[in-house]
Amino acid sequence: MPGVNEVRIMPWSAAQMYELVADVGRYSEFLPWVIATRVRSDSEGEMIADMLVGFSAIREKFTSRVVKQRPGRIEVIYVDGPMRDLDNVWNFRDRDEGGCEVEFSVRFTFRNALFEKLAGQYFDRAFRKMVNAFEERAAALYGSSSSSAISAA
Repeated sequence: MPGVNEVRIMPWSAAQMYELVADVGRYSEFLPWVIATRVRSDSEGEMIADMLVGFSAIREKFTSRVVKQRPGRIEVIYVDGPMRDLDNVWNFRDRDEGGCEVEFSVRFTFRNALFEKLAGQYFDRAFRKMVNAFEERAAALYGSSSSSAISAA
């Protein structure tokens, strides 16, 4: 199953990064390819959300269950959509020297093996673009820092 795992050191706190990632309803404001989101239900520990993504003329809706463990972990579990499976996990850890470590992993399986092979060739680039969008959103919300985020992967 294709996927990516990355660790980044961010200049913001684990709680700030957790809040940014948990705010699924605002993803369409800053994430590439996210056209709209709809939060069906939301509690302290769990959210059910739909996300409409698109590129060119292609539009697909995904439904996910988001398990929230404030402020250290968010797990996104695929419920329904065009794929066979799509799961990701975010872990947030404050660092003694300031900022936090963000670990993100995503694994996916398409229903169509040919499409999976084609998408897999571009997935790494798309993944990096999305991670950068989260980083830029954090800078816009929390202010930039003299120490920029670095990849620890």
